[in-house]
Amino acid sequence: MTPLAQLLCERIREDGPITVADYMAECLLHPVHGYYTTREPFGAAGDFTTAPEISQMFGELLGLALAQAWLDQGAPSPFTLAELGPGRGTLMADALRATRAVPGFHAAAQVVLVEASPRLRDVQARTLAPHQPLWLDGVEDLPDCPTFLVANEFLDALPIRQFLLSPEGWRERLVGLADGALAFGLSAPLPQVPDTPAFRTARPGDLVEHSAPAQSAVAAALVPILRFGGLALFIDYGGWRSRGDTLQALCQHAFDDPLAHPGQADLTAHVDFEPLAALAPAQAYDTQGAVLRRLGIEARADRLARGLASPALDNHLAALGRLTGPQEMGSLFKMLALTRAGAPLPPGFAP
Repeated sequence: MTPLAQLLCERIREDGPITVADYMAECLLHPVHGYYTTREPFGAAGDFTTAPEISQMFGELLGLALAQAWLDQGAPSPFTLAELGPGRGTLMADALRATRAVPGFHAAAQVVLVEASPRLRDVQARTLAPHQPLWLDGVEDLPDCPTFLVANEFLDALPIRQFLLSPEGWRERLVGLADGALAFGLSAPLPQVPDTPAFRTARPGDLVEHSAPAQSAVAAALVPILRFGGLALFIDYGGWRSRGDTLQALCQHAFDDPLAHPGQADLTAHVDFEPLAALAPAQAYDTQGAVLRRLGIEARADRLARGLASPALDNHLAALGRLTGPQEMGSLFKMLALTRAGAPLPPGFAP
């Protein structure tokens, strides 16, 4: 039993079962034993590899898409170029390198990173040293100016609650104890649940997940965009009106029981994009593979492949397939672009 599991068991013995959201928050953010407090999650040495770490093409194309959106909206100056949950800063570094020839883009941009971890801020500072980014603790702290924002695999780590439609009505899935160990259980029937399409259309036996923190984060990101202009681009795995138990744990690049190693495994859940899209007056939604292909990833891959020989060429082509392939990230990951009414459709999304 991990140290955090012992603490959680003691808490549950004293106060009763906790929500899945509370469990996720403790596992990921506990100040002493939390996963992000104690681990280096990214890359081969961590527990997962994100798209920017797979290939430079990902950040380059997203950077150029944001730059084109900035041009399409009149090239406002100054503006915020923001990333939520920037990891090691790889995506932003690739985006800035790809956009350095866009006239006026860098001169008008203030790079802003929403990152609460002091350890990751140090890593990001080294990655982005020439650009002097501004760090913020929360999305609600974004400056009051036009904002062009990207968030890759940010929403999936925000805590979720889970609800089951039983014969007696809606019950919440909770984390309690069974034989002295952490175990899932159900609450008594609830008087009300969140009002989203997934809940309104559920059938008996359906499990529906809801992330209030995700809705709050997207709403906060939209505040400067709806007032001053800009674009928010969210990339994550999930779906439209998703249902079912999607809570998963990843430890050393392998799936794990979500209750097995609290604090030592990454916990995520699929993103339900439908209620998030409803927060903006204008939105576009598609698979990651479709958007990247429209942005020209295949032409970029061909150019980068020139002069490469195996095994570098094999790795490069494998990265392209991983980012866009229908059996890999290309279909599992979705992209949601949000902006204000009347703004041009962002690059990469079908009209």
